[in-house]
Amino acid sequence: MSLAGHGRYAYSGIAERAVYDWPNGRRLAVYIALNLEHFAFGEGLGAELAPGGPQPDVMNFAWRDYGNRVGSWRLLELFDALQVPCAALVNTSMYDYAPSLLAAHRRRGDEFVGHGRTNAERQGTLDETGEAALIRDCTQTMAQHEGTPPQGWLGPWISQSRATPDLLQEAGYSYLLDWCQDDQPVWFKTRRGRILSVPYPQELNDIPMIVGRKLDGSAFADMIIDNFDELLEESARRPLVMGLALHAYLVGQPYRLRHLRRALQHIVARRADIWIATPGAIAAHAAGLPAGVVV
Repeated sequence: MSLAGHGRYAYSGIAERAVYDWPNGRRLAVYIALNLEHFAFGEGLGAELAPGGPQPDVMNFAWRDYGNRVGSWRLLELFDALQVPCAALVNTSMYDYAPSLLAAHRRRGDEFVGHGRTNAERQGTLDETGEAALIRDCTQTMAQHEGTPPQGWLGPWISQSRATPDLLQEAGYSYLLDWCQDDQPVWFKTRRGRILSVPYPQELNDIPMIVGRKLDGSAFADMIIDNFDELLEESARRPLVMGLALHAYLVGQPYRLRHLRRALQHIVARRADIWIATPGAIAAHAAGLPAGVVV
């Protein structure tokens, strides 16, 4: 029986693939992705602390804005204390709204990843012309501020159309983060070539777990630790990627930050055994391996 498919990649079981190393012989690559998002007031999409009332929904807007004003700065202090890099997944409206926050990430040398204009909208609902224009505008804005265009992209709300990988590859992107189908990078076919899919977590992601499944900060931290320990053991057999997706209005809350610190301290204690990287560095290493190693 043949079902409708996407045509981007063929089936490949992880135990059947070539074995390779990350830099310095490491087998587990770990990265932190911090979503830096801005929302329209009184309209559009947005995560909710509690079911919102009629617009303007002041409670949920202000709760999300807490992440930019307070939570993100706490996370920066934590990342500095632990000496870990971060990938900043940037809504380009943040350049106008909170430029000093982006400047702080720039000073750290963090990777800047395209993340649409605002998380008050989805890109996958646009027609192809409109989506191409969105990607182009975001790319140009980030290149203007950062000096070089971003190499990676995560759609706002993990939103893609059927043409998104094609449009990203044609706009010069080398990798995308929207798909969670694997624990290794995977090449996607596009109509003019290919683009790398770097694993992005939907389990180790504070929105699905804390907002969606209503887990508390302690349980989320335990998930991170258990996932890390299991992957570190498995990495003796194969290379793996562990991403951690964070939103500052969630894990930047003080009582959750304490548990996140515990989880990250557990990870960095094994720094000598792992590669703490950015998704861009992971993509570049995978793309540089001999043909056929990454499928």
